[in-house]
Amino acid sequence: MDAWNQTSALEFILLGLTENPDQETLLYVLFLFMYMVTVLGNLLIIVVISSDAHLHTPMYFFLANLSLVDFCLATNTVPKMLVNIQTGTRSISYPCCLTQMYFFHFFGIMDSVLIAVMAYDRFVAICHPLHYGAIMGPRLCGLLVGGPWLLSGVLSLTHILLMARLAFCGSHVLPHYFCDLTPLLRLSCTDTTVNRAFVLAVAGLVIAAPFAGILASYARILAAVLKVPSAGGRRKAFSTCGSHLAVVALFFGTTIGVYLCPSSVRTAVKEKASAVMYTAVTPMLNPFIYSLRNRDLKGALRRLVNRKVTAAS
Repeated sequence: MDAWNQTSALEFILLGLTENPDQETLLYVLFLFMYMVTVLGNLLIIVVISSDAHLHTPMYFFLANLSLVDFCLATNTVPKMLVNIQTGTRSISYPCCLTQMYFFHFFGIMDSVLIAVMAYDRFVAICHPLHYGAIMGPRLCGLLVGGPWLLSGVLSLTHILLMARLAFCGSHVLPHYFCDLTPLLRLSCTDTTVNRAFVLAVAGLVIAAPFAGILASYARILAAVLKVPSAGGRRKAFSTCGSHLAVVALFFGTTIGVYLCPSSVRTAVKEKASAVMYTAVTPMLNPFIYSLRNRDLKGALRRLVNRKVTAAS
């Protein structure tokens, strides 16, 4: 409580992606465009899936949840950065900083676990196609989505409670464009051993474990696909999984570098570059990765547009 009283009135200064004013206009235009694409793309996927009965399957149920999480993850960080660039105000209050950090980790954990859930769904669909309907029933699908929402809430709240006990009596300048754990821990003038241990434990649970599960699922999928006698069948299976693997490479490649690599090999520039990938780039690309080569989604989108045109005429 004393630490909270000491720091609750503080403000942190977010340095942003660059300290060069000449680059800020370009960054503002670029990230505004990326955010608009993220919002439109992910919300469109949610609308298309929810409005088309043909897409009410486990695969698209997970995809709709992933799109919702990606939208929220980008919204938690990018608009604040855009406002800071436009107004020239880089400050953020301590309570707002903790709030942003809570939702960043909440949706970040959800993203990681949902990607692993989607890998499991593809594993069941390809390796056990005859039992897919029985295995991926409504109850299991609800648990595979509801469980991560609960887990994310508990872990993120624990991060915030551990952070609230720390004091910040030195520099209040964050070399980042949003409030994240590792930059904040570097600024604290109290012992952060417990915080850092919890960060590693959570990273192992929600980054390393899902990543290992994804690799195991795709090893089994690869073995099953190679046994398919038809070349067309193999191409279809690889096409179905290829988009998901692209998301895995983008998301886990950057989060592992930030939260599991030794701090000696991380720099503020590397952390910001990695954060851009999983808070802005990946949420923007997911709608394209999952939809451009997906005939069902494109067909559902055409049907939705035709219904709207017919209703308007």
